[in-house]
Amino acid sequence: MKYIRLFLLAWVFVFSFANAQVLDVPYKDDAPTRTLLMPAKNAKAVVLLFPGGGGVLRLQDDGSTTNFHTFVRSKDLWAQYGIDAVLVDTPYDLGAGIRNSRSIRDHQQRILNVVNYYKDKFNLPVWIFGHSMGTVSVTEFVNAGKDKERLIAGVIVAGTYRSASIDSDVTLPVMAIHHVDDGCASTPLATSERIIEGRPSKTSSQFVQIDGGVSEGDVCGSRAYHGFNQKESDFIKSAAQFILKN
Repeated sequence: MKYIRLFLLAWVFVFSFANAQVLDVPYKDDAPTRTLLMPAKNAKAVVLLFPGGGGVLRLQDDGSTTNFHTFVRSKDLWAQYGIDAVLVDTPYDLGAGIRNSRSIRDHQQRILNVVNYYKDKFNLPVWIFGHSMGTVSVTEFVNAGKDKERLIAGVIVAGTYRSASIDSDVTLPVMAIHHVDDGCASTPLATSERIIEGRPSKTSSQFVQIDGGVSEGDVCGSRAYHGFNQKESDFIKSAAQFILKN
């Protein structure tokens, strides 16, 4: 039985990569922004996934990566909800902490290019979803004005970084997800709470707390509670249901 399970897991892994597409989004005369599309049958929406840390996935031509980020582990779970999932890489390390480069024009322009690329490609609602330092990427984008806000259908943040916030005049649907036992000092639960508490009363918003799972290694790492380790199915289900109802 053990070998049968291993075989089935291997088959699912190969099948998922067989359907995945590596798509490079052009950026001026510089290196393109590499993305990995995990397509869903009869998709109803597209979610762009911005990982934390330095943001570097180093996606290979076959879609593989040695990065163990939460979004990488859970990338195959979106299809069951009819949502196209897109891992968004970066050609350079965005840094972490107060020295991160997620608010600079270059990075934000790359996000804009990726949003437009997938909006034009599929003509579906596009959501942006950031985890940890990736929450800075998506909140900076949505705070940049109504022109950018109109391009997307909503925003999701998880394990929100302490400096991330969403302006009170943003009227898009917003969800925040946080693990109740997240021990990372840079991502206190209160930051996610504050984002939802600051939403205008007539807008759609939701705060979800997840508990359980396994925490290993660095408390700010992907294998810790911060990375929703072994709670990926609940993590994605919460986000997918919010997307579909909005």
